[in-house]
Amino acid sequence: MDLSKKTFATPAKLKQHGPARIIAMCNQKGGVGKTTTTINLAAALAEYGRKILVVDFDPQGALSVNLASDYQEAPTIYDLMMDTSMHPKEAIQQTNIENLDIIPANIDLSAAEMNLVTEMGRERVLDGILKKVKADYDVIFIDCQPSLGLLTVNALTAAHGVLIPMATEFFALRGVALLIQTIEKVKARTNPTLELDGLIPTMHDQRTLHSREVLERLQEAFPGKVFDTAISRTVKFPDATVAKKPITQFAPSSDAAEGYRRVARELVKRGCAA
Repeated sequence: MDLSKKTFATPAKLKQHGPARIIAMCNQKGGVGKTTTTINLAAALAEYGRKILVVDFDPQGALSVNLASDYQEAPTIYDLMMDTSMHPKEAIQQTNIENLDIIPANIDLSAAEMNLVTEMGRERVLDGILKKVKADYDVIFIDCQPSLGLLTVNALTAAHGVLIPMATEFFALRGVALLIQTIEKVKARTNPTLELDGLIPTMHDQRTLHSREVLERLQEAFPGKVFDTAISRTVKFPDATVAKKPITQFAPSSDAAEGYRRVARELVKRGCAA
């Protein structure tokens, strides 16, 4: 684990919960650890007593496979988007992790963009859903699909901030500029308060010059926005996925678990979480 000398104090317990900061987890490149980061960062914040809601906004439903008890027959985010009379609480499921809830998704969500394309205010559908429950949570994470389509624009319109999980590989660098352009367009057109909360380096290998150089490039391109902790590659992540547990439960004393706890503490320190 590439840990700097900086330390981040354990967050104080909250006396009350909400309203939530809504954070879109975005990267149009797949395979960069976006869903893994969503699961483990949410679990780490829940461990610190924060009430967290994660929204699976990817038709692949990887987040739901890991955290939801039922994502095939139960109401999903797609149902909420298609039926505005339905209250989000009808789709929210408790996970096996204390303080962590989920709104699941499945392949039905892939039809949402087509169904919404002629709707007025189509960019604000998710925003309307989350406004109904944000008072109940401290942070709401939206796990976006790896694309820059209407679903991602919905997520960015609903969000206060954006976190970009970013593999420390040169190919991953190329797409970040396009994502930043999309964020700026959404900020200009539908969500003027949207902020880039930061980039979280993932799949990092401190032993290789390649990973170290990419991390340096990120820090130069986004001064003050790159998180101090880079999450290292480890076989424990796929093992935890098979076990359907966050790394903080599957291997609680591992470097990987401590890495996400550090990211969670830094997120609070940066003022991007309660």
